[in-house]
Amino acid sequence: MTVRIAMVAGEASGDLLASHLIRAIRRHLPDAEFFGIGGPKMQAEGFDARWPCELLAVHGYVDALKRYRELSGIRRSLLAQIRKERPAAFIGVDAPDFNLWLEGKAKDAGIPAIHFVSPSIWAWRGGRIKRIARSVSRMLCLFPFEPALYEQAGVPVSYVGHPLADVFPLCPDRAAARALLGLNPDSRIVAMLPGSRQSEVRNLADIYIATAIRMLERDPGLGFLVPLATRETRLIFEEALHRNQAMELPIRMLFGHAVEAMTAADAVLVASGTASLEAALLKRPMVITYRIGDWQYRLMKRMAYLPWVGLPNILCNEGLVPELLQDDATPEKLAVALKAWLDDADRCAALELRFTELHLTLRQDTAQKAAEAILPYLNGRTT
Repeated sequence: MTVRIAMVAGEASGDLLASHLIRAIRRHLPDAEFFGIGGPKMQAEGFDARWPCELLAVHGYVDALKRYRELSGIRRSLLAQIRKERPAAFIGVDAPDFNLWLEGKAKDAGIPAIHFVSPSIWAWRGGRIKRIARSVSRMLCLFPFEPALYEQAGVPVSYVGHPLADVFPLCPDRAAARALLGLNPDSRIVAMLPGSRQSEVRNLADIYIATAIRMLERDPGLGFLVPLATRETRLIFEEALHRNQAMELPIRMLFGHAVEAMTAADAVLVASGTASLEAALLKRPMVITYRIGDWQYRLMKRMAYLPWVGLPNILCNEGLVPELLQDDATPEKLAVALKAWLDDADRCAALELRFTELHLTLRQDTAQKAAEAILPYLNGRTT
């Protein structure tokens, strides 16, 4: 019989991760069929997307509350289809607030439920692990310190590594990146990544521009690259340049090309998130920053368990790179921290060694390991 698998992936990152997983499972089960909620990369692998994954993209608590009825309706409709069609397994890719409920219902119906990408229970809302234990048949973790947390709670778990570590080369080609972007091989470049969401760019654009102004006062030969994900975020940053009368500064906006910009740069200013992990895998010295609403920051700070927010520091279990957040995210402090990297080649070399060690730890052939962890459930050997 053909093996059928239900899947839900949220946002572009989940779409990419799930597409790799579909391909890896098909190496073992060529006739496997997949359906549920997904994006264009999953569809390119033959996925039957009954709803597009973009529907699950919510930005903060307010947006989630506004769309609660719509998302709940989609989730109930998909659950009805899963109960009717009885797939061999349900795989939720990230999107824990949406997927854990579905996983619990699938598991209760006797359908194995696998969650791919552990929620950040090690950073905040650790109480979720009780709900996870009730909801999932197996958790697939991207980071090596996560399995112990699930094992203590009695949750079947597998460490599969991080997919970015498989994709990124151990030795990034900076010369090629500079050639691609048309940069002078000898110029000193700072990449500034304000985030992919409009709210992030609004919160950080003026601060980034003021930081560049201060750095140029001390080092007029610097150049700046600002990769922006969409036309909307580019427009927001462009308006900030006009507002700060900074259109003549050597700040070059890019459509995408974030990886190339970071690879080419001598130092990176990055909003906390996956981009900071990308910078680490590219072996780049960085300063991590973030600004959100004051009440939201106070709430998240009270709920946090770790002294760091940046993935490079969390994964290495030490403050390797500066984190300047909220009120500490001033142009002067950011400029000083970035200049410190530019002026200390020995410190940069030591950081590159640490990030290479991290890269090797995370490089596990993630899609293949995830597929191997899932196959026993598809073959009916476990539930």
